[in-house]
Amino acid sequence: MENIVSEKKVIDFTKIWKIMWKKKKTYFIVLPIAFIIACIIALSIPRYYTCLVKLAPELTSTSMSNLSSLASSFGVDIANKIGQNQDAISPGLYPDLIDSKDFRTSLFPIKIQTKDGSIKTNYYTYLHDNQKVTWWSYILDGIANIFTKEEPSIPYDGNERLNSFNLTKEQYFIVSAIGQKIKCSVDKKTNIISIVVTDQDPLVCATIADSVSVRLQKFITDYRTNKARIDLEYTQNLFNEAKKQYDSARQRYGSFSDSNSDLMLNSYRLKAEDMENEMQLKFNAYTALSAQLQSARAKLQERTPAFTTLQSASVPVLPAGPKRTLLVTIILILTFFVTTVHILLKE
Repeated sequence: MENIVSEKKVIDFTKIWKIMWKKKKTYFIVLPIAFIIACIIALSIPRYYTCLVKLAPELTSTSMSNLSSLASSFGVDIANKIGQNQDAISPGLYPDLIDSKDFRTSLFPIKIQTKDGSIKTNYYTYLHDNQKVTWWSYILDGIANIFTKEEPSIPYDGNERLNSFNLTKEQYFIVSAIGQKIKCSVDKKTNIISIVVTDQDPLVCATIADSVSVRLQKFITDYRTNKARIDLEYTQNLFNEAKKQYDSARQRYGSFSDSNSDLMLNSYRLKAEDMENEMQLKFNAYTALSAQLQSARAKLQERTPAFTTLQSASVPVLPAGPKRTLLVTIILILTFFVTTVHILLKE
């Protein structure tokens, strides 16, 4: 059998270094140019800040919390399978709620103010008129506008609640921009809700983070207490009517007794007994509805969820980005690599 001997190709780093050294003038020209371009790009990207809010929602049942916690550590969520979570909107769906158009458009009328106090307006106008963008964004938008048909704009100042059913092009872009600025995530193991808001102004960033947190809690509270609030309102109306009827029956009985206190006729006694029985019936109904009203109030309080704020919104001090030094370094490394490959292939 013939032995086939394969030659191993060894990379000659010495030769590569000699080639690179011979073309060092190319590096001295390319790298400074790349550095200047990288600095221009890095300085063109506006600074931004981030604010983090963490919430811990109350679970609807704690009887299986230990088992659920143990199962979640293995990546298994048994809360819905065993009926622990009775709500249609579980914490895992909170990010989808925040990403919905209805929730985003509800943020339009929020009053905001920049840290330097130069801008005081609503969130919609702030995003529409007061956002810094890169210079190449103007170029790309100008090119895109050439090939797109301009639509008539419907006046909207952002002060009133907007119906998300029929959005204009500008409003749709603002909704998309909010989606890029507001992110929500839920830890599957602990159900801790993390809301991260990004903005070019630190005070606006903290204001929106706090508003999103409050609105999310209000929505979940309204959802979970909707049935209990309807029952409470219905029981309250019945209680008010029963109290009104009882007071009326008591006043009639009292007036009749006072005006006929000296009469001993059987007809008087029978009518007085009838009025007293009617008053007693009204009182029994009033007492029963009073107990139901207290029960409905207790049920509403029981259904009201409690959110524990693990980390509240605060105005960030330092910007979160862009990482300009890192960006310039990456561009220089890529330029060096591409230049080296080009030189070696050419040689």
